[in-house]
Formats: sequence, C-alpha cells, structure tokens
Amino acid sequence: MVAAAAATASSQLLLSSSRSLSRLSPIQLCVFDSKTLVSCPSNTIKRRHVAGGVRCMAVETASDAVTKKNGFEIQALTSWLLKQEQAGVIDAELTIVMSSISMACKQIASLVQRASISNLTGVQGAVNVQGEDQKKLDVVSNEVFSNCLRSSGRTGIIASEEEDVPVAVEESFSGNYIVVFDPLDGSSNIDAAVSTGSIFGIYSPNDECLADIGDDSTLDTTEQRCVVNVCQPGSNLLAAGYCMYSSSIIFVLTLGNGVFAFTLDPMYGEFVLTQENIQIPKAGKIYAFNEGNYQLWDDKLKKYIDDLKDPGPSGKPYSARYIGSLVGDFHRTLLYGGIYGYPRDKKSKNGKLRLLYECAPMSFIVEQAGGKGSDGHQRILDIQPVDIHQRVPLYIGSTEEVEKLEKYLA
Repeated sequence: MVAAAAATASSQLLLSSSRSLSRLSPIQLCVFDSKTLVSCPSNTIKRRHVAGGVRCMAVETASDAVTKKNGFEIQALTSWLLKQEQAGVIDAELTIVMSSISMACKQIASLVQRASISNLTGVQGAVNVQGEDQKKLDVVSNEVFSNCLRSSGRTGIIASEEEDVPVAVEESFSGNYIVVFDPLDGSSNIDAAVSTGSIFGIYSPNDECLADIGDDSTLDTTEQRCVVNVCQPGSNLLAAGYCMYSSSIIFVLTLGNGVFAFTLDPMYGEFVLTQENIQIPKAGKIYAFNEGNYQLWDDKLKKYIDDLKDPGPSGKPYSARYIGSLVGDFHRTLLYGGIYGYPRDKKSKNGKLRLLYECAPMSFIVEQAGGKGSDGHQRILDIQPVDIHQRVPLYIGSTEEVEKLEKYLA
C-alpha cells in the first residue's frame, strides 16, 4: 500500500511540475528505484549514482532561463523604434525620419574621429548666417545631415543652423515632418579632439502655412514668418535628441515619453539601448558657465555665481565644469545634476544659443527627464519664435537649481 501510494504521488508530482515551474525556485528531484520521488538535499546535487539507485537532477525554472537569456540580449535603436511604433507612440513615418537621423549621426561620428587624418580640421573660409567662422566639418556635417533627411522621403522642411534659410525638400521626395538641427555643435573644439555633438528637433506640419521656397536662396518677410509658424514653439515638439561624439558615441532621444540613451557599438555598427527613462537629479553641485564673460554679466547674475562659490555652512562650494560644447556640458548635467547656463551679456544682448536648433530641443529633453529649461524668466518651450535664427539666454538642468537662479534674476 505504501509503495503504491508513493508511486501515485510520484506520477502526480511529475504531471504537475511543468505547471508549477514558473512559480518555484530551482528544484532538486531524486528518483529512488525509478518508483519513489523524494526531495534531494542540495549537498547531493553532484551525486549522479549512489548505492540503492538514487539519481539526483536539478530542474531549472523558467525565470532562471529568462535571466540567462537577458544577459546576452541587446536592443538596437531600430528595433526599439519599431516597438514604439507598434505601441502607437509614433507612426511609421516618424520611425523612418529617426532612422535617417541616426544614420547621419553615424556618418558624422566617423568623420569626427578621422578629422585629422582626412584633413577636415581648421576653418573652411566661409562665415555662416550668424557671423561665425565655419569649420570644415561644420559644412560637411550639414551636408550629411541634410542629405539623410532628404533621402528619407518623410521630411517637408529642414532648417539648419548653418543655412541662411530653411530648405523645402523637393516635391518628389517630400514628406510631412519638419526637422530643425545643429549638425555639429561645439565645432570650435574639433581641432583639440574635445567632445562635440549634433542636436535635432522634430515638429509635425502646420497645414495652414506651407512655404513654397523653390530655388530662391532668400525669403521675404512673409515667407520667413510662415516658416517660423511652421516650426512652432518648443512645446509642440514631437521628438528631440542629440548625439555626442566623445569617448563613446551616445545617441539620446525622447519621443515625449521619457529619455533614452543608446551607445554606438563599433562591433555591430548599431546604436544599442544602454539607459532607460533617464531622470536628472532634482539638485546638483555642479555649474557650467563661461566665467570668462563674468565682467560682462549683470549684477544679479554675478551675485548668483558668487554665492555658488561660497562654501557656506556645508563647507563645500559648487564645482565648476565647463567644456564649451553644449552637448557635452548638457549630457554631464543630465546624468549628474546641476545647471548649465549661457546668459545674455553686454556683447550678446540675447545670448548666443539658437532657440530653434539648440535651446528648444534640449529643454524638451530635460523636461522629459524631470528637469527644467528657462531663459531666466520663462520656460524655454513657451517662447514663440519670431525669427528663424533667434537667440535666447539658456539656463538648463536640475529643477531646484534653475529655480534658484530664476529667483536671483527676478
């Protein structure tokens, strides 16, 4: 009777084990004389054959298998975008636009890394619309970015910091999305191999105003106003991101539902997801301002900076970190917290950073990460552009740090 009951219990346990594996931790099972199933002590797990015919084996749970699988699993930017499309976060058109931008960033990353070898350092000899000397890589990077966006067939208007006016994509390739970008931010650092980057923002079209630019190299006042209306304030951005060219090539992106970072894996030639739902610290002890312009600032800003340097009761003043590349300084601020600032001064009454190409996309990213972007008095994303290359002061970073500065400037 006892043997029969044990055999019945054995068969029932074997039948139910497949249903319960996902709920149990690793199970060691022992078979005795092929009839009786008993628990096997963990210290006998290595014993395969012992006197009396006992054989021990380990049964792996489904959860353990998943853990092992995930150790080798990577998620490329392309597959991540497709998942966002399947979830209804973006449409197929925007997926193609994002893929074309990532391709442009890969090409620019290669050019930056080979700049000295390929004789792409130094000044091109031209001056852009902002009156700045163009580096050779500024011009090449702008061409790369523009070509990738045109060939995507999903962009209608592209506006670059390096172009005098926005460009309407040829009708045969034209799509709907509007892309604004700075093809190579921090290009003054190229010759010293310091980190640089590309910044972009994507808007939906405004059907009420479609500029017919054609082959004309200039826009009249009406057309300029029309293009600005199409570009819209930063609060209307659908997506924004940047690619940093440094010790690693890092592509940071938001689609309006969190901030994600992808790192270019040189072995695969793909951007691989490395950080999900990045959140900027609420406060930080790092500030990034070009203090070479200190004497040109107004007294309120000087007082703010002076107070940051005062150790106070804690005995620890803020740390100064300034690269001179918006992408590099911003990326560090995003991860470590603190504040980055490019204020107005006596030389630059409105600051030097462009609203459409730099300030709005970066502010959209930082807000998605729980931070704040301000011109010192109002939210950057609420500013309505009045000029294609409009400049504004920028203070961006941890919420508490930006709000602290706003109190000084009030």
